[in-house]
Amino acid sequence: GVTAKDIADQYHEEFERCFRSLGFTYDCYTRTDSEHHHETVQNVFLRLLEEGHIYKKTVEQAYCETCTQFLPDRYVEGICPHCHEAARGDQCDACSAILDPLDLLEKKCKLCGSTPSVQETEHFYFALHTFQEQIKTAVENVKQTGTWRDNAIQLTERYVKEGLQDRAVSRDLPIGVPIPVEGYEDKKIYVWIEAVTGYYSASKHWAEKTGEDDQEFWDSEAKTYYVHGKDNIPFHSVIWPAVLLGIGEGAIPRHIVSNEYLTVEKRKLSTSKNWAVWVPDILERYDPDSIRYFLTV
Repeated sequence: GVTAKDIADQYHEEFERCFRSLGFTYDCYTRTDSEHHHETVQNVFLRLLEEGHIYKKTVEQAYCETCTQFLPDRYVEGICPHCHEAARGDQCDACSAILDPLDLLEKKCKLCGSTPSVQETEHFYFALHTFQEQIKTAVENVKQTGTWRDNAIQLTERYVKEGLQDRAVSRDLPIGVPIPVEGYEDKKIYVWIEAVTGYYSASKHWAEKTGEDDQEFWDSEAKTYYVHGKDNIPFHSVIWPAVLLGIGEGAIPRHIVSNEYLTVEKRKLSTSKNWAVWVPDILERYDPDSIRYFLTV
């Protein structure tokens, strides 16, 4: 069979080819399956645990009897309880609500289509609620400076008004960054913290490679720009600032450039649903300068 590493290698190399063809490069283009990234994420996890921002909790989770496994958030699909559109177990693309898989209506296992049962398991949780006032203050500040896009401000104000909810930061997955706690090594650090910590691990990797000091990236006066789609707003306006505050770093995102969705025939572009215009294909028809201009206007 094909291993997860084989797939990761294939797409990493394809992304690099596409970037070169589009005419841009990174000073440091890293991977989240590297030993350096794993160590950095585990250190951040342990720091948050030591500071009391992460705790253990027994919870109910979707379990597929057919696949004989607990289902991570994105492995559960159903109907959003808020807007009644189709949604994944972590977030609704239609209304941007942050979800728990058990909140979904008409739940199905993404792997086999069967209806999952509910079983108890133990997970680690990130105490987001303790950062409520700091995130509220951050949003009030950027409303004055105008350094976050309106959609980021409005969504984050909504999350704050609803009250920040603690989020699971571990999952029963076969691959990923192992929990660095004795007895829990089979569980993995979940994407809520692991993915955004990639910014931190990349800066550390860059510093090691160049001999430069990366601390200026994480000082409170750092002028940072985070460019992403609007479905990633909560990761950058709530989750990542809370992680940085939790480990004692002051560089809350200064500029959030949260783009609206790209669409194809009025439907949201989605690589997971194979509804997309692929870079190798569009490069066959258009000049890289034209493509970059189109995507930034």
